[in-house]
Amino acid sequence: MGPVLIRRPVLDAIVAGTVTVAFRRWSHARVRPGTRLRTAVGLVEVLAVDEVDEADLTPDDARRAGFASLEALQKENARREGTLFRVVLRPGGEDPRVALRSAGDLSADDRAALDARLARMDRSAPWTHSVLTLVAAHPGVRAADLAERLGRETLPFKRDVRKLKELGLTESLEVGYRLSPRGRAYLHMPT
Repeated sequence: MGPVLIRRPVLDAIVAGTVTVAFRRWSHARVRPGTRLRTAVGLVEVLAVDEVDEADLTPDDARRAGFASLEALQKENARREGTLFRVVLRPGGEDPRVALRSAGDLSADDRAALDARLARMDRSAPWTHSVLTLVAAHPGVRAADLAERLGRETLPFKRDVRKLKELGLTESLEVGYRLSPRGRAYLHMPT
């Protein structure tokens, strides 16, 4: 998820309002106020990012970050090096890709826009159609296995699937991927 990795229980607590901050050690601030992070529970918005001195942390800081004690927070922070930052967070609403991928009806304009985007993605080397059809034929199959079927490395393959996910065409599963209703509509597949 980028610069602020947040475990699922903490994400659930952010949505519930019981966790409002995260503490991270970085060489420099990797997010800034206004950043909206896409997570498994929807968007999480960054309200503030401040350098903090570990000696100034309080039990209340630990509680607001989801730790049982100040000692537990300090132990977690000791595992990494760098400047300590307090990142103030709040739920930011539903991930807009959820609504996008569930839209199973494509207008002529929607289809033309997708055609244009996929053509740009295919400019240097065509891949979008082969990845979409492979995911359609093998839902829930590990990314490494799918990549191997195409003779590709796993990490670049996963990046490409994420690009398709940004367009609402694919969805991530516990293992592997599947086409979204939007992706199925784009490929003219029955839902």
